[in-house]
Amino acid sequence: MILISDPRVAAVPLGDNGEALVDLRTVDGLAVDGRLADPAGAFARLREGAVERLLTAQRALPRGLRLLVVEAYRPLRLQASYFADYQDELRSRYPSWPAERVFVEASKYVSPPAVAPHSTGGTVDLTLAGPDGQEIDMGTAVNDSPVASGNACFTAAAHIPPPARRNRFVLGAALRSAGFVNYPTEWWHWSFGDRYWALATGADRTRYGPVDLG
Repeated sequence: MILISDPRVAAVPLGDNGEALVDLRTVDGLAVDGRLADPAGAFARLREGAVERLLTAQRALPRGLRLLVVEAYRPLRLQASYFADYQDELRSRYPSWPAERVFVEASKYVSPPAVAPHSTGGTVDLTLAGPDGQEIDMGTAVNDSPVASGNACFTAAAHIPPPARRNRFVLGAALRSAGFVNYPTEWWHWSFGDRYWALATGADRTRYGPVDLG
């Protein structure tokens, strides 16, 4: 398992193809959940190429299932705040851990700001919804931490109910077929064009660099 704190991720050269960010709430056929909505609507923005791949993934799903987007773009300042807060939580829970371990363990749940995938606009957190629009069982809630879930949030976790494992497989098969890469400690986290994606796919540089929406 390659964590996003791995130096090989930060070593991937940055490139950016200039694609615009699209508001997913305006895209026919995609469902966007509002639990992490912000006043500017940044949470619902995704690069054009990634949007097309989301639509491709959705078409690959079994009948009756659809993608439900929870969060896409995340401002870098918010990413930095999340990472600092989770490190603080881990220090409080595990005061004997050295700083290096706190950093690595935190990266299983929140990306270090220097390599933040969400801040490129190419990464999306999502789940599956059924015909009634309600989320189906994926074994944990979206954004459950490794500590809170006992690592059940890891994509390949074996200690979740069989139906949830099957649902994760269905989600993963559709997204991988469309070119997305999963972060293996978070079943809901899928990226395209960022540094983690580039390392996983052998690309020589990113397609998307960090974006500042102001």
